[in-house]
Amino acid sequence: MSFYLIGIGGAGMSVVAELLHAKGEVVCGSDAKDSKNLDHLRSLGIEVFVGHDAAHVPADARVVISTAVRESNPELAIARERGQEVLHRSQALALAAKGMDFVAVAGAHGKTTSSGMLAAALSQAGMDPSFAVGGVVTGFDTGAHLGASSVFVAEADESDKSFLNYSPRVALVTNVEPDHLDNYGSREEFEQTFLKFAQKIVPGGLLVVCSDDDGAARLGRAYEELGGRVWSYGGLTEDEGLWRGRKHAVVSAAKLAPAHASATVCFDGQETQLSLNVGGAHNLENATGALLVGIELGVPMERMATALHSFKGTGRRFELRGKAQGKVLVDDYAHHPSEVAAALRQARVESGGGRVLVLFQPHLYSRTKTFATEFAKAFQLADRLYITDIFGAREDPVEGVTSQLISNQVPGAHYIPDMREAAQAIANEAREGDLVITMGAGSITSMGEVILNRWGASK
Repeated sequence: MSFYLIGIGGAGMSVVAELLHAKGEVVCGSDAKDSKNLDHLRSLGIEVFVGHDAAHVPADARVVISTAVRESNPELAIARERGQEVLHRSQALALAAKGMDFVAVAGAHGKTTSSGMLAAALSQAGMDPSFAVGGVVTGFDTGAHLGASSVFVAEADESDKSFLNYSPRVALVTNVEPDHLDNYGSREEFEQTFLKFAQKIVPGGLLVVCSDDDGAARLGRAYEELGGRVWSYGGLTEDEGLWRGRKHAVVSAAKLAPAHASATVCFDGQETQLSLNVGGAHNLENATGALLVGIELGVPMERMATALHSFKGTGRRFELRGKAQGKVLVDDYAHHPSEVAAALRQARVESGGGRVLVLFQPHLYSRTKTFATEFAKAFQLADRLYITDIFGAREDPVEGVTSQLISNQVPGAHYIPDMREAAQAIANEAREGDLVITMGAGSITSMGEVILNRWGASK
């Protein structure tokens, strides 16, 4: 069986290519431009093309696409014309995991870190799971691995409802905070789709939810009322009236420090200490969710807690890019107001009292329009905001929707449409003791090199 992946260099597509290749399938594909991901795939022996051309597509291949691939793409068009089987990325991933104990990690945010944590900890605990994560897991230098055990950990994408293509043994839901309303239309449909996802869990399986999140708590309650097994975790909020699952992990005594977070976790009559090599209160919750999944898979609680200490992060999740002249550069994937706030709260701890400067590239016109006020509120946690033009990704420009919808609500913000000019400006402003963050889900990550070069540094 052979597979041709259109957009093979994308974070989600490249891990599918790597897993199919590891399983012995013939894999090739194309992407619009060259990248480190393509270099990695080439190093594995996977044939990749730069640019899309109908002549690249083998006539006997299954063609794999993501939601970002448009029907006008010449490679997809020829596949449709020839009647070739076309699979969504999630369907191809489900094929790669067929017959395995599938663990799906979902949520509007936190799923890359949580799935990376889970994969790293299970590996450290001796399980050797397969995994597909939308970011490079530190220590593995990849987001994909074909392991020796029956367990398969995957990041499950809700943005296009493709997580409904999975039938997990265990589903971990970090939160159900509305996003992608261009696809969903309303909060109600967003939450109902997560319930449909929970109902895809195999009989006897388990749903693990963060009850500190209102949407995830509603999901847990609804699934429990339908007869499903639900475990919950939380404790970092002040609301004592939140719903709790029949088994609940209480997180308490949280302590935050640069590149470190710790807490006590009590679950099912046992108590353990979490000590993480990543910072942020949000990561204590992510780790607790991973802890419960590990317990369900048969790893003793204390061993799983110890294994979580080995996790060093995932690519583009508060990733240190470099230091120079007493200045620090971090890159983060945050592209939703809640993610921005979490990253900036962590930055406040990491900066040790220094200023926090942000170079932000909004992602999607629809998200910018919907959450402009919420973004502006989140950026109040920064000392200075530089904002570039919107990264449209799959969307066409929308009249009247620009980054200024955000910057006009943030006192002292600098709107600089050109990304490189904005990077040079923030690099020039930074002084000793400052922490600078490149932030967003688009191409802003490439500006890290511009900033470091301006500082006369190397990674």
